[in-house]
Amino acid sequence: MEKDFWTWHSKKEKVDEKQTRVFFHEREIWFCHLGANVGFEQDGKGENFGRPVIVFRKFNKEVFWGVPLTTREKGGKFYLPIPSENGEPRKAILSQLRLMDAKRLYQKIGVIDMGTHKLLEEAIIKLAQGK
Repeated sequence: MEKDFWTWHSKKEKVDEKQTRVFFHEREIWFCHLGANVGFEQDGKGENFGRPVIVFRKFNKEVFWGVPLTTREKGGKFYLPIPSENGEPRKAILSQLRLMDAKRLYQKIGVIDMGTHKLLEEAIIKLAQGK
């Protein structure tokens, strides 16, 4: 599949030019302009180059660590099942944790409970420790 970097660069300029950021909190799930990325880095989809992400850790009103979600059935230590209100299976892609600017957020779609957030935190720590 060929990636459309030119269209993404045009979209990215518009995202960067935004003067305001949305108000967001940890544990929220937002659609996020992830873009067209290199190699195996997680891409966004559609005209917004978007993908749902969990706000894992908020550092300030501008930046946060985000964990992208997928609906593909994948297993192993790099994926954590995340319950959804509609029952659709989805998984957090732990290996794709990254720092993001809140300008990338564009539509809030849910919140994970505190227990799920704790499991996510434990899975990320375990992965960082090489376990």
